[in-house]
Amino acid sequence: MTGSDEPVVYLIGTAAPPVRELAEPVGLLHEAGWEVCVVLSPTAASWVEVDVLADRTGHPVRVRPRLPSERDPLPRADAVLAAPVTFNSLNKIAAGISDTLAVSLVNELLVSGVPTTAVPCVKPVLRQHPAYSANTRLLTDAGLRLLDSDAFTSRGTDGLATFDWNTATTEFLQPR
Repeated sequence: MTGSDEPVVYLIGTAAPPVRELAEPVGLLHEAGWEVCVVLSPTAASWVEVDVLADRTGHPVRVRPRLPSERDPLPRADAVLAAPVTFNSLNKIAAGISDTLAVSLVNELLVSGVPTTAVPCVKPVLRQHPAYSANTRLLTDAGLRLLDSDAFTSRGTDGLATFDWNTATTEFLQPR
């Protein structure tokens, strides 16, 4: 925990359409008593207003690794909510590939014992790929809590995937 009494959650987003709505879960997590730190993949960061998220959380939004001489600007995580997680990022996490800060932190925190929850945003056709089922099994066996995004994913008026963030956040907050 940090100097505050609130537990810290790293809200880690990758480049799927629901990342454009990340301000909503930030607010919901704050209301539930969490201090929120946002970490984004570089592509996801180009889809959102990073400054707005930084203002809402009170922390810089991390996108790139820090230099060796820099201190980590974020407090230690007590939990991770990786949402949305793309097909690509989920498979990289399963393979231990850490080519972005977002994926690297999920990899590191998952094996560090920090409770880690992921909400995939994966097209139904890609869920049929053999790597997807094998890698979701591998990750859940490693302790990743994988939420069924079908329960709260729909299509927005623009045809793109959108999350019912209230349901996703409520699921995250439920004890295992």
